[in-house]
Amino acid sequence: MRIGSFDFRPGLVPTAAFLLLLPGLIALGFWQLDRAEQRQGLLDSFDAQRTAEPVDLNRDRLDPDTMLFRPARAEGEFLTGRTLLLDNQTHRRTVGYHVLTPYRLAESDQAVLVDRGWVPAGDSRAELPDTAMQNPEISIEGHLDQGPPTGIRLGGIADGETGWPLRIQYIDYAELGDRIGTELLPVVLRLAPDSAEGFVREWRPEHPDGYGPERNRAYAVQWFGLAAALVVIYFAVNLRRRPEDLNE
Repeated sequence: MRIGSFDFRPGLVPTAAFLLLLPGLIALGFWQLDRAEQRQGLLDSFDAQRTAEPVDLNRDRLDPDTMLFRPARAEGEFLTGRTLLLDNQTHRRTVGYHVLTPYRLAESDQAVLVDRGWVPAGDSRAELPDTAMQNPEISIEGHLDQGPPTGIRLGGIADGETGWPLRIQYIDYAELGDRIGTELLPVVLRLAPDSAEGFVREWRPEHPDGYGPERNRAYAVQWFGLAAALVVIYFAVNLRRRPEDLNE
């Protein structure tokens, strides 16, 4: 194909590579845009729910699907001897745990897991953080969530772990309820930042280092930029000046 004084003669190998790489780069760009939209939706939902009427876990009917991020309060007692440490949780690039302590609701056989915040891990796996409480019989406030994100579920919830606090890899309300010895509500209450008996709490669903939708959008621009660069390179390496034009 002639383009001005050039012939466009794509080879088999560069064409195959071009056709394989270009759709992938474009797909990755749109995937990052989709991730940005999801993250923005979480942020918008969190901000909108902050002004909603608090859920009273002792009295109100619980609907986790519609109550995500909604303020909540409860009266009862922490089961301090059954604290859980959710493994592989990071804060500002430091590895640690989220401390989850069950809270038995007053005049009820049910309990809710309370995320008391993040604590750093020790120098070795054998060293567990101090999760003791000064006053377990307090009223609590926070907001409802499904708990900190975890990776792919490989193996059991607490393989090789014994004793309390129990180090766990993910949250399974039914199994944890059996281990704790009481029925758990299918939500996590993330303890309010100004409440006592907590640790590091930065609850807005955006990474504390700024890993929000803006970073996903930046990644999308990078992928689309690579796709554009690939198109330019593909045409550049396959264009040849016509011989008659070289002699002019």
